[in-house]
Amino acid sequence: MTEQTEQQAYLPPMPEAPPMAVEPPAPRVKKDRRVLRAVLRWTAAVVVFGAVGTSAAYGITRMERTGVPGLATESDGRWDYPTIVKPPLPSGSPGPLVEANKAGTHYADLRKLLLPAPKGAKGDAALRGEDGWLARKTFLAEYAEKADRETVGQKMTDYGLRHIAARGWTTEDGTRTRIYLLQFDTAAVADELISTELANYDSPQYAVRGAAETERDEQFPERAAVDDITRFSYVESKPYGAEQVRQAYLSAGDTLALIVQSRKGTARAVPFQQTVILQSQLLG
Repeated sequence: MTEQTEQQAYLPPMPEAPPMAVEPPAPRVKKDRRVLRAVLRWTAAVVVFGAVGTSAAYGITRMERTGVPGLATESDGRWDYPTIVKPPLPSGSPGPLVEANKAGTHYADLRKLLLPAPKGAKGDAALRGEDGWLARKTFLAEYAEKADRETVGQKMTDYGLRHIAARGWTTEDGTRTRIYLLQFDTAAVADELISTELANYDSPQYAVRGAAETERDEQFPERAAVDDITRFSYVESKPYGAEQVRQAYLSAGDTLALIVQSRKGTARAVPFQQTVILQSQLLG
């Protein structure tokens, strides 16, 4: 049966006093994957941003797995995504984060787990690959240094990379988005690769193109985390050049994701967070 999710965003009244700062989280501790509830309800984080100054409020909303509108509003810069539909699982196959699925296998077609482009965006043909599968060298080109590309490429081999699916687009304001999904044999392999080889708490192990200096993205609210999805989020440090880059690594079952957004001037936080959250939900 096709699984869909519905998500609503709301904008609460502006608080009279600035919101309290959220303390940086402690280093990630592994947790057991939870059993999906029998009624197939899940918790999704919706990030709602104030329109004045730096004030912000974050809401959590319950939703059925029926469809996710694109969280589109004109007041805070969120993009107008189409209705997002989770692809059907083969008959009798469990979801990737179900306790019974010890390997964390995504039985759905990885290519159908890619977040669709928002309304008005122009697709990136270079990321379509052959039959939807991306060549490893195209993914590795995301890294800035030749030595890093060679190192990461060898790690992909050592950890038994199976497939890469990718999608990219450019929106009307010039923001360029690239999403890469990399599938391995088990969740343990993907988790070890991302947590010990690719991502650190404060910065990524290897710089992507255009972002030589990056730091932990403090603007990304921890309360917007999606259950059982590990996330490392970074932003290019000031002073940056002609454009700014934001990036995030995700780990979900046997699959890890790299999401990169870049824009001339400043890469906006809101559409980046929206994109990361929605892609996380598709992988969960």
